Amino acid sequence: MASDKHGIKDKIAGKLKETEGKVTNDKTREGEGKLQKLKGKVKDEVNDLKESIKGNKKEG
Repeated sequence: MASDKHGIKDKIAGKLKETEGKVTNDKTREGEGKLQKLKGKVKDEVNDLKESIKGNKKEG
């Protein structure tokens, strides 16, 4: 995956870190995972917005 437009890599890595933090009772690692998952979700939303704008430009 050369381009991570949809943030899937961040969401997966974040989930793994979050799970690792829960298993090892490491709240810092768990928090890092949650933050990274959020980063992936934001990337998804930004990408959706860009696609929506592109679609509107083509119509207008």
